[in-house]
Amino acid sequence: MRKPLVAALFALVIAGAGVAPAVAAPAPAAASTSTSASVSAVKADTKAAAPTLQAVSLAGTVALSNCSGSVIRFPNSADSDPALVLSNGHCLETGFPEPGEVIVGQASSRTFGLLNSAGTRVATLRASKVAYSTMTDTDVTIYQLTSTYTTIKNSYGISALTVQDTHPTVGTAITVASGYWKRLYNCSIDGFAYRLKEGDWTWKDSIRYTSACNTIGGTSGSPVIDQATGKVVAVNNTGNEDGETCTVNNPCEVDASGNVTIHPGINYAEETYQIPACFTTGNKLNLSASGCTLPKP
Repeated sequence: MRKPLVAALFALVIAGAGVAPAVAAPAPAAASTSTSASVSAVKADTKAAAPTLQAVSLAGTVALSNCSGSVIRFPNSADSDPALVLSNGHCLETGFPEPGEVIVGQASSRTFGLLNSAGTRVATLRASKVAYSTMTDTDVTIYQLTSTYTTIKNSYGISALTVQDTHPTVGTAITVASGYWKRLYNCSIDGFAYRLKEGDWTWKDSIRYTSACNTIGGTSGSPVIDQATGKVVAVNNTGNEDGETCTVNNPCEVDASGNVTIHPGINYAEETYQIPACFTTGNKLNLSASGCTLPKP
């Protein structure tokens, strides 16, 4: 998580630095005028997917104006339920939620470009509201759409990605699927950060990637997909840009004893296994439901 990339790119041009990973990107018009460093960073990661990755595609991902996301469902969601879109808390169109802030039921008419497996935009979906958003303990925004899963499937042939409701494991092969950049990043789960601190925000039990997932600006909010199951296990959100400690753009890991470490150039995601328990019949948010541990307003 970092400042919106419009500001970030300005700072990078002044500093002569490279593009920061895993941050909100500019609106589409700005994206077309990105610095040459941005273009080079995108083109640099051109490794072909291994055969085991062929089942993972961009189908069901979405492009936001400044971030990535995905159409998601939970194990108990019904086809007739209003569909949901998952992205980051720091991608919320009204700005970063403050530490301790939880947003529920906020009006929204935000639009999302729905992609097929080839990364072609096949539809524009629209939100009816922000079902849930926070940057406390996790970094997540969940939008409720005006369309149902059935409508999306019948109209565009796209199925929602299912969110896994169990904790991911170290060594799992994963794909970060960016709808904004229409590209896939393949790596593995290297480990988990007991606490991940960045500026004023602290996240719990974050996923640390191996170095192959060198995500860039605009990949914020991308689903992190288990290559073996095709299920979403996390949402991509940040990385340590230049080796600073616990500052904005430079998250640090804090263990249970309070020891602080940093991993320059390494990127992170926030787990999503705890979310399904908070959505009940009809994809309705119920923060008082049994097993729901998401922060409450």
